[in-house]
Amino acid sequence: MSFIQKIFNSYAENDRNFFVKISKLIGFKPKDLSIYKTAFTHRSLNLTNSKGFPVNYERLEFLGDAMLSSIIANHLYVEVPSGDEGYLTKMRSKIVSRQHLNELGKKLNLLDFVQSKIPKTQFGVNIHGNLFESLVGAIYLDKGYKACEKFIYNTIIIPYVDIPKLEGKVISYKSLFIEWCQKEKKSFNYEVYDDTGIDETRHFSVKLKVNDKVVAKARATSKKKAEEKASKRAFFVFQKQIEQ
Repeated sequence: MSFIQKIFNSYAENDRNFFVKISKLIGFKPKDLSIYKTAFTHRSLNLTNSKGFPVNYERLEFLGDAMLSSIIANHLYVEVPSGDEGYLTKMRSKIVSRQHLNELGKKLNLLDFVQSKIPKTQFGVNIHGNLFESLVGAIYLDKGYKACEKFIYNTIIIPYVDIPKLEGKVISYKSLFIEWCQKEKKSFNYEVYDDTGIDETRHFSVKLKVNDKVVAKARATSKKKAEEKASKRAFFVFQKQIEQ
């Protein structure tokens, strides 16, 4: 009987099911299942270890964020020898953007693994990216750098990192639009206000003005999202001028 089989047989039935699901998710057999349990434990459970320290995924999220940044940075450094510091930093930001990590977390159905007192329908969208980072941190702790690197290559770099496409990808339409307005000496203003209407969830609306003229409007569940949405619409209004 193999060492892994002995470990598997020692688990209770619930842990065996978790072991099988995690193995399928990460592509190899975990050594310490407790690390992966922590990676999906929400702080709302108020769990602590024998020393009284909180047990939840937030510390693993911090570690996973660092590992992602390091491995992606190394890949870009090797693949783009002509890229300066500014270029490499911008490209890394595009790859590990919150939006991209949220998409990855959703695609892997990581929310299905979460243990929480909060209904899953009440989580914000960033929970998906947070869980992806905590999973990366768990892999690093459990199996080391090489296994972590392999997972990131298989889930991010190989399927999604296309250097030419990334070079043209916009991270923030708001930053791009503001930069263009400042360059062209155009005045701009985001007028944001509450717009709850009949919705249960609080909403915000924004009017984006350029030289005192409204060029775009948007509505979203946060001021930041509403401004980004309006900026994207404004970008396409002025796209030909911006890209000149």
